[in-house]
Amino acid sequence: MRAWLFLTIAIISEVVATLCLKAALEHPAVYVVVVAGYVVAFSALHQVLRCGMHVGAAYGIWGATGVVLTAGLSAYLFGEQLTPLMLVGMGCIIAGVVCVEMGGREPKTTLVEVDP
Repeated sequence: MRAWLFLTIAIISEVVATLCLKAALEHPAVYVVVVAGYVVAFSALHQVLRCGMHVGAAYGIWGATGVVLTAGLSAYLFGEQLTPLMLVGMGCIIAGVVCVEMGGREPKTTLVEVDP
């Protein structure tokens, strides 16, 4: 559970930092938020790995979720266009994240009693 909390923090801080890059073009002081956001994101991702989540799953979920959120929020905040093909791609990313997460789970084993 702690891994998911840290992963959520990593995703949110990375998305905030990435979105602030655009704002920093006109207001250079915002670069402080950009740097802080990336530091928090990588620190939180480090904690995710320390909690035992597999690096492939953690990085895949972090990166893919960040792409989807950044694209959606930049369309909302900055009026950037989301084309139908981009939306299909975002759906594929989400499906891929689900597959990676489900594929990384440990299989449940069941003990079966055998009569001698």
